[in-house]
Amino acid sequence: MLDIQIDQATLEDCDIITEFNIRLAQETESKSLDQKLVRAGVVESLSNTRGCQYYVARYQSNVIGQVMYTREWSDWRNGEFWWFQSVYVHPDYRRQGVFQKLSQHIENLAQSNSDVVGLRLYVEKENGRAQSTYQELGFKLPGYHVMEKMLER
Repeated sequence: MLDIQIDQATLEDCDIITEFNIRLAQETESKSLDQKLVRAGVVESLSNTRGCQYYVARYQSNVIGQVMYTREWSDWRNGEFWWFQSVYVHPDYRRQGVFQKLSQHIENLAQSNSDVVGLRLYVEKENGRAQSTYQELGFKLPGYHVMEKMLER
């Protein structure tokens, strides 16, 4: 396993996070994202005003992976779910434990916060490799489908 350091992301990590998010959308959904819009969203996320946190994996001082979590309140469970989002590992470092370390770091933070009752994430239906990775880390399919309605702007 690589000697990976996990850090909370800062504004200095904005450009690489933006690049990774654009790559993520292209790889997983064949979507081309607007770089300026994504960068603005990343800056907003890193400002700590939106209730989300980015963490990055560094190898030899270079960011090689990332994850953001957002919070969702569950009245049924009187606690928070933390949703993993914007999960990306550079292709040169996949299947080497990078996401495992990112995931474990977030899980440790969640375990130390009594308000958190669980972790969730989105995964593309066709992304069997990612599903396998997530299942190896203890994630299960809860039986829900995610639906969305995008607003016209």
